[in-house]
Amino acid sequence: MSVDLWVWLVTAAAVVGMVVFDFYAHVRTPHAPSFSESARWSVFYIALAVVFGIGLGIVWGWGHGSEYFAGYITEKSLSVDNLFVFLIIMTKFAVPREYQQKVLLVGVVIALVLRTVFILLGAAAIAQFSWVFYLFGAFLIYTAIKLARENHDSDGDVRDEPAPGGFAVRTLKRFVPTTEEYHGDRLSVRIDGKRYLTPMLVVMVAIGSTDVLFALDSIPAIYGLTKEPYIVFTTNAFALLGLRQLYFLLGGLLERLVYLSQGLSVILGFIGVKLLLEALHTNEVPFINGGEHVEWAPEIPIWLSMTVILGTLAVATVASLYATRNDRKPAVTES
Repeated sequence: MSVDLWVWLVTAAAVVGMVVFDFYAHVRTPHAPSFSESARWSVFYIALAVVFGIGLGIVWGWGHGSEYFAGYITEKSLSVDNLFVFLIIMTKFAVPREYQQKVLLVGVVIALVLRTVFILLGAAAIAQFSWVFYLFGAFLIYTAIKLARENHDSDGDVRDEPAPGGFAVRTLKRFVPTTEEYHGDRLSVRIDGKRYLTPMLVVMVAIGSTDVLFALDSIPAIYGLTKEPYIVFTTNAFALLGLRQLYFLLGGLLERLVYLSQGLSVILGFIGVKLLLEALHTNEVPFINGGEHVEWAPEIPIWLSMTVILGTLAVATVASLYATRNDRKPAVTES
């Protein structure tokens, strides 16, 4: 799949344009978005991603189209798990609801920049070193095991969770004076002639530092489904663009997805195994099978990958909602 430079430039400009539009249309004036507003824009961004995928399939073939949709579903699912971390950060720093949109949009921008860097580095590494698939596969299996041990317990209080990005926040506070109170959505404020950073900027640093970890998980996962950097970039971009609206849309439902981490661990583990099998199939490492490809290593087709991804997400979602079915029922008082 050959993508001309002008296509890359137009795509990047469109992504930047949507971020700028999002800021001026929704975030610039602080407000807590309603459920209907969040639902409309969530549907818009998902529909936009679907239309783009259909167009990609028509232009470059449905083999690449299938890779795009499998990658988009995976990245969107990982972004939902990321929202739980954002919820912890927002709660820890007591961010007023009307200012949360600005924090989330900045987090999305940081994530887009970081993932673009990792995408380019990953593409360069894959082009030069075929053994990088062994590293990607092993890392995804390790991440899958770590995710399987997580517990998004609906009975717990997210305020009891450890704050992500703690090291970056501690380092910032050690060298730069900060205030404990919010001053609207301002990032800094002058008090008695001295400039202080507000908690708004501290929260953004916390989210930005966790975005690095998210990128480390998501980029190897998508490269396990496609080797095309353009598809890797667009799936990540579309998964992130609607993240702010999805945060407010899911609301309390987010805390009910108690088996999401386990479902994602199955998906990442599957993709990790897929990468290892592909590495064996195209092996050039001299101390493995004498540098020759391994005949018995199968290639997992994209339709099977998509089936596993969709099936696992469906089971994890249904099981989560069933397990927490009584959480939203009002308590019955005895008369």
